[in-house]
Amino acid sequence: MTDRLRPIPPSEMTEAQRRAAQAVIEGPRGALYGPFVPLLRSPELLENAQRMGEYLRYRSAIGIRLSELAILVTARQWNQGVEWAIHAPIAAQVGVPPEVINAIARRERPASMLVDESVVHDFCIELHQTKEVSDRTYADAVALFGEQGVVDLMGLNGYYTFLAMVMNTARTEIPVSSAPPLPK
Repeated sequence: MTDRLRPIPPSEMTEAQRRAAQAVIEGPRGALYGPFVPLLRSPELLENAQRMGEYLRYRSAIGIRLSELAILVTARQWNQGVEWAIHAPIAAQVGVPPEVINAIARRERPASMLVDESVVHDFCIELHQTKEVSDRTYADAVALFGEQGVVDLMGLNGYYTFLAMVMNTARTEIPVSSAPPLPK
C-alpha cells in the first residue's frame, strides 16, 4: 500500500504548516514523523493534537510506563503498525516486560502483569471492545489512579485511537523499528 499523505517538502508548506511543523520539531518529539505528517494538512488540528499528545505521552497522571502500555493496547486494537513500531521499544525501555508486549501483539491477555498494568490493560480492552468500562474495572482504576488518572487513561485511548484512524486512512509508512511488526 502506498502512503497517501506523504511528507510535504518545506518549500511547498504554507506559513501555518511551517509553524505547526516547527512546534513539533522543537518539542520533546524532536522531529515531524508518524501521524504528524498527514496531520500537517490541517495545521491548527496538528497543533492542538500535538499539545494533547505531549501531555498524555509525557506527563499523564498515570505515568509514562502505564501510558506506554495503554498506547500499545490501542495500537493493537487498531492494527496500527506505526504506533506499534514507535512505542513497543519505548514501552520496553520504560519497564513494560517483553512478555507483556508480546502477548498484546498476539491479542492475548498477558499472563503475568503487575496490578497497575492489569488494571490499565483491562480498562483499555473493555473500552475498545465493548465501548464502555465495567463498574469493577472502573472502581479498580479510580482506586489506583484517582479520577484524574482515569480521565487521562480515557484520553490516552481516545487520542491514540484518533492517531490510528489518521494513519490507517493515510496508510502512513511503518518506520524501521527494533520491534517485530504486528502480526495480522
